[in-house]
Amino acid sequence: MELKKYIRDIENFPKQWIIFKDITPLLASPEAFSFVIENMAKNLLDVDVIVGLDARGFIFASALSYALEKPLILVRKTSKLPHKTITEKYNLEYGEASFDIHIDSIIPWQKVTIVDDVLATWGTVWSAIKLVEKLGGKIHSLNFLLELSFLEGRKNISSHVIHSLINY
Repeated sequence: MELKKYIRDIENFPKQWIIFKDITPLLASPEAFSFVIENMAKNLLDVDVIVGLDARGFIFASALSYALEKPLILVRKTSKLPHKTITEKYNLEYGEASFDIHIDSIIPWQKVTIVDDVLATWGTVWSAIKLVEKLGGKIHSLNFLLELSFLEGRKNISSHVIHSLINY
């Protein structure tokens, strides 16, 4: 399936000079979304836990969690989780932010996959990797719907197994 036809470019969003990859047409297509989940799931059969990144990563991670009958752990923007958390800061292409994870969400030595919609510069996923490692989890793989290869985020996390369905 040609997935790129389900991704549209939005210029100057969220800031000037950014071309945002809008995945809502893909989500609106049951065929395309099913194809994505089925293909992402093929790489995750032996994981213990699926970690989804705030916010669009939740969409794919929750569907994978359901399909594979694996626990879903949320990594959220700071101050959005109700229980005790640990925090890790990261840089974005256009700013700075931080992620939190519940302190009791991962059991040491669990094989964890991290799921997000886009691999861009690597800041968000690096923050999630650090959070998982602080809790004793072992990174199995990093899984993305799409990768913006020209930003070279992959080279900064190349010590991990990385799967992307769409490359730009």
